[in-house]
Amino acid sequence: MASKPAIVETPGEFRGLLPDGGALLAIDLGTKTIGIAFCDAGWRFASPGKTLQRGKFKKDRELLAGQIAERNIAALVLGLPRNMDGTEGARAQSARAYARNLSEAFGLPILLWDERWSSASADAAMIGQDMSRARRAEKIDSHAAAVILQGAIDGLAGGIL
Repeated sequence: MASKPAIVETPGEFRGLLPDGGALLAIDLGTKTIGIAFCDAGWRFASPGKTLQRGKFKKDRELLAGQIAERNIAALVLGLPRNMDGTEGARAQSARAYARNLSEAFGLPILLWDERWSSASADAAMIGQDMSRARRAEKIDSHAAAVILQGAIDGLAGGIL
C-alpha cells in the first residue's frame, strides 16, 4: 500500500507537498461519471481529458491508475462540491471520502478545490465554441475538471494561501 500524504485545501499547503514541476491530474467527480483533466509539468495550462464511467472504487482506481501512469502524474486535484453558501453537504462529504481512498491507493498529494461554478463555466466556454448541446453533454465533466485544474494552477502560480 502506498504511503498516505496530505490531503489539503489551499494552494500554499499543496505547493509545499509538490516537487518542482510535474503534471497534475484533476478530477470532477460525478455520480455516474468522472471528468479528468491534465496540466503540463510547468503548471501553466489545464486541458480536458477523458470522461470515465464511474463504478465501484476498485474500477475507478484501475481507470485512474492508467491515466496517472501514462502522464507521470505528481499530484491530484479533486473538485470539492460546496453549497453556494460555502457549506458542505453530502456530496462534499462523499468527495472527501473519495479523496481518502485516492490517497491510500496512489500515495500522491491531493488538493481539494472548491468547484462551485466549474460546470457552468465549462458549459459557457463550450457554448462560446459553438458546440452542440449533445457534444457539450459528452464533454461537460472533463471540461469542468479543466476549469477546476486551471483555478488550482492559477492559485499555485499566484501564491494564493
